[in-house]
Amino acid sequence: MPGIDSLTSNLYFAGIDIGSTMSKATIVDAEGKMLAYVVGPTGAQHRLRANKVMEDTLRKAGLPLSDIAYIVSTGYGRVNVPFADKQITELTCHAKGVAALFPDVKTAIDIGGQDAKVLKIRNGRLVDFLTNDKCAAGTGRFLEVAAETLGLDLNEMSNISLQTDTPVKINSLCTIFAQQEIISRLSTGDPLPDILAGVYIAIATRVVKLARQLKVEAPVVFTGGVAKNAGMVRAMETVLGVPVLVPEEPLITGSLGAAILARDEAFKLVQRGEYQAHRDKKLTEARIDFGEKS
Repeated sequence: MPGIDSLTSNLYFAGIDIGSTMSKATIVDAEGKMLAYVVGPTGAQHRLRANKVMEDTLRKAGLPLSDIAYIVSTGYGRVNVPFADKQITELTCHAKGVAALFPDVKTAIDIGGQDAKVLKIRNGRLVDFLTNDKCAAGTGRFLEVAAETLGLDLNEMSNISLQTDTPVKINSLCTIFAQQEIISRLSTGDPLPDILAGVYIAIATRVVKLARQLKVEAPVVFTGGVAKNAGMVRAMETVLGVPVLVPEEPLITGSLGAAILARDEAFKLVQRGEYQAHRDKKLTEARIDFGEKS
């Protein structure tokens, strides 16, 4: 990493992660210190959401767009961020962000709304990975279906599951069949806490099976929206047999990594004498009118 000189020390860098369900933006300074971040639902209009999270993060950081030297976009919707300087895959950004928060990390497990990812990380770099994006089992969607079936929100589901240490076994891996099994368990008189704890164990078992193909090594970091759920964290630790580390905000590791990589890219330009300090770039380039108020 090049030294921070008088030019780069006054610059800031942003990462935008447009995920399938949530969008995130993070701004860091020249030392990689996080200044601000914003998380919001993605919705159908990726370009408008990219604008919104960027505008909100700039406002939170108290910075104008002109102070942002370089922007990297990542995630499913990374191609829909016209004001980004570069697009980088979510796996690379995620690994970078996790390692920034936990420098000794060796395994990262990310469970989002639509997929699960397992990353092997060494010295802050992604060296191998596996993903599950073809089945809802082992994702946040599985949890949502279980909660909807029982008329609970996700926080209630988590809190109730923590009331027991005797989870029932949920045998069905298919989301639809698991939904039927939950109803069957209720009808035969199994306690609700045991059923919910069993749902978490079922998800953790599926994800850990994927992780063990890469050989799980501690420290293990658990990220993604599902990592906010205490019931899921406990289940992951139970099935893994080791403690898991959870960031204060487990949704922003991708955007944080993108922001740090943006800093790295800008420093390379400075070293080559190619950096242009004044950019005439506006967020309004990304605005699209679909008949809705922005």
